[in-house]
Amino acid sequence: MSAKRPTTPEPQAPLPRRGAVAAKTALALAAAAVLLLPVVLLPLTTAVPILVWLPLLLVALAVVAWLVIRRRQRFVRPAGVGVLVLIAAAAVIASQVLTTTAPITGADGRSLPGSIASVEKVELNGSEQWILVRGNNTSNPVLLNLGMGGPGGGGFFNAPEFRALEEHFTVVSWDEPGTGKSYGAVAFSELDKERYVADAVALTNLLRERFGQQKVFIYGVSWSSIIGIWLVQEHPELFHAFISSGQMVNTTENDRMGYELALQRLDEQGDSGRAEELRRNGPPPYRGDNVVSPYVAFLDVLNEVMGTPRFSLIVPVIPFFVPEYGYVDKINHTRGLVETFNVVYPQLEGLDFKEQAPELQVPVYFFVGRYDVNAMASLVEEYYNSLTAPDKKLIWLEGGHGLGSADNQNVFIDEMINRVRPLSGS
Repeated sequence: MSAKRPTTPEPQAPLPRRGAVAAKTALALAAAAVLLLPVVLLPLTTAVPILVWLPLLLVALAVVAWLVIRRRQRFVRPAGVGVLVLIAAAAVIASQVLTTTAPITGADGRSLPGSIASVEKVELNGSEQWILVRGNNTSNPVLLNLGMGGPGGGGFFNAPEFRALEEHFTVVSWDEPGTGKSYGAVAFSELDKERYVADAVALTNLLRERFGQQKVFIYGVSWSSIIGIWLVQEHPELFHAFISSGQMVNTTENDRMGYELALQRLDEQGDSGRAEELRRNGPPPYRGDNVVSPYVAFLDVLNEVMGTPRFSLIVPVIPFFVPEYGYVDKINHTRGLVETFNVVYPQLEGLDFKEQAPELQVPVYFFVGRYDVNAMASLVEEYYNSLTAPDKKLIWLEGGHGLGSADNQNVFIDEMINRVRPLSGS
């Protein structure tokens, strides 16, 4: 009887390593978390209604649950992530297509008769641009908000500052070409003084005809205060008055003063790294394809002097809390500000309103922060003192650039209602 030969076990396919499965699952879940963000943030950052948002959210959460439960099955991870990509894309599309603004309501919660609350596309000199229109009564005087700073900041961005005035004015906030919802309205190479003035005049005339008014009020802050001066200087017959905060007067002198103050501040703090960066950049004005970086380098320091967040932090974030913007608009606002600034700001190098606009034919009201070192308060005061106008007033605010605090907002609202609005005669 021969001895039994030992049997060799048949080779088996290697089992997938648990570590590899866990890593792939973790990667898929991380991707899922990122793709969930556009859906989760819809009600917080856009005007998408709950009847659209909730189904998207529930489907997205179901897919995530499926990813977790079936994580070991082949093709589950790529299929689940693929579906989440489609859901995220649907959220982005919904945010753009369903753009709206909250209605103006009465005590009963219903839309106020005679009110207006709309986001509208308008044609200005052959280009499609966007406005936000809000007011309790369309027979009220029109107040055209030319937008925030920059160049390149949109009017949708600072529209909340006028909410308390909607009872007394029909407030129209303009996203100028190159920013926000008007990003891409015209080629950036076409953006210059003539284009801004021509488009603002076209918009003014559109509003005059639509609301049956001979003149409108205009408001500008920082960069858009420059547009405002240009407008009332060239077309005084269109405007009751010009109102501004953070008024720009002489950009080159203003920026050189700001640069020196920023450098002094950094030296006093012992911040040698940023001080050295400013010295490498040298004093403004800056020229070239990318002027944003050297300007922001010292403007961020000036914001610290005024006790406000750095531009490099707030500019990309704040548009995400403008409900009238879809997700693409939110990104385009930041893109537009950077691209427009690079093109337009160097064109302002020779600006000096003390020499170029010593007399204006409309009433002028400057709201000036005592500690504004972005638009230097001292330069605004000098311009005000030398300016000739039918009526003028410099209203001091306790703060820095723009309207700022709630107390300053109250001062602004009071002046607008009791001093400015009566100029319309209504």
